[in-house]
Amino acid sequence: MHKTGKWARQILALQDEEGKWGGFHSLSSGAIITTEQALRRLERLGFTIEDPSICRAVEYMDDCLAGRKAIPDRREKTHDWDAFTEMILSTWIRRFTRENPRANETAGRWAQVVSRAFTAGQYNHKDYVQAYTEIMGKPPAGNRLVDFTCFYPVSLMAGELDMPIQQAMVDYILNKPDGIYYIYDKPVARPPEHFQSRETSRWLGALELLAAYPGGLDSLAFGADWLEEQQDTAGAWDMSGSAKDQVYFPLSDSWRGQRDRVQDCTQRIKALLVRLRARPEALEKE
Repeated sequence: MHKTGKWARQILALQDEEGKWGGFHSLSSGAIITTEQALRRLERLGFTIEDPSICRAVEYMDDCLAGRKAIPDRREKTHDWDAFTEMILSTWIRRFTRENPRANETAGRWAQVVSRAFTAGQYNHKDYVQAYTEIMGKPPAGNRLVDFTCFYPVSLMAGELDMPIQQAMVDYILNKPDGIYYIYDKPVARPPEHFQSRETSRWLGALELLAAYPGGLDSLAFGADWLEEQQDTAGAWDMSGSAKDQVYFPLSDSWRGQRDRVQDCTQRIKALLVRLRARPEALEKE
């Protein structure tokens, strides 16, 4: 119901004929929004691969993966830029479709690496580095590739890991002191101190990412319990105006009125609870 709203119209008006918005990952191009920021917001507003704007964006990203085009961002020297761009492009393609062979191939390689790192049931960094070097064909360069616990690999590998590996990885990430890079910078296993906060919105983002792994649902049950404790007597949730960040919220055109804000917060949390309370075998079939 948000696809025809103010936020969607503003973003769609900025998409160019190729299907992109300015730079992909960086604002260095001078555009007011990146392709990645636009896709993140449109996904939150309910857009799918069935929408022409998303379809064009996916075609553009596939062209970049295939080498027919290149993202306009300045090459960063702090890590393996080619491998990094392959990872972020594949991640965003797979957030909208699992039918792209190039993106699926990238996901499969990352899944092999991470599976090797958790073969013993817990994370082994030496195994991870060795597997990355063998499977990717080069040693890891830079923190963004060495540390797989960031938004891109975690999102990218959904649907690619065996159930025991899923559980081991989710448990590891939940207790990681600095959380999930780009999403939440604290231990995800510890709910925020204050429910009505922007921090809670970011924490929800971490749970939403991990909920894509059915094998880890038992370990995420604490999140569902905590969220249900925050529900008001009317059966709704209000995270307050502080949760407005132009990423996750708002969904409605305006939060001037409490009603729309509560509706947005409740919609998001209910959708997450459905996944957190689902039977693992049901999610595994998706």
